[in-house]
Amino acid sequence: MSDPGFTASEDLIPQLRTIEMVLPLGFAENSIQLVPDGTLILHVLIILVMVYVLNATLFKPINRILENREKRTGGRSTEAEEILSKISERLSDYERALRQARTEAYASTEHERAEAMQERQKHLDLMRAKLAESTAVEKEAIQRQTEEARASLEIEARSIAIEIGTRVLSRPITNVEMN
Repeated sequence: MSDPGFTASEDLIPQLRTIEMVLPLGFAENSIQLVPDGTLILHVLIILVMVYVLNATLFKPINRILENREKRTGGRSTEAEEILSKISERLSDYERALRQARTEAYASTEHERAEAMQERQKHLDLMRAKLAESTAVEKEAIQRQTEEARASLEIEARSIAIEIGTRVLSRPITNVEMN
């Protein structure tokens, strides 16, 4: 049992496959094919004229404007760099002057401190000399007072000894007997 419509569609499939393969080849025949001929020179000339016209009307004016802008901004940046270099130079001068002032201040302070130390040392030496002199005077005074006290005590001791001897012996004792 064969179906007449079914057989016809089976016959169409191989035909469709052939059409699919032939179709791109048919379009290839109508496509543009580049073969160098006389129009190529014309196209190159048109491109060169366009480049010349675009250079003259568009690119050169734009490049001039860009160069002027660069000169203006470049000049300003150069001016800014000069200002920055001047500021750096002034800052280094200021720092150098500040270091020098600090050094001078430290030297002045050290000089004043050294003078104060010398003055203090002189004052201490003077006080030590006065103290030594005062000590010597006091030692002499003490020595003198000691000698006076010994002499006084010796005289009193003799007189007390004579008096004790006289009372104990019940007779008067002379200085000759005491020695």
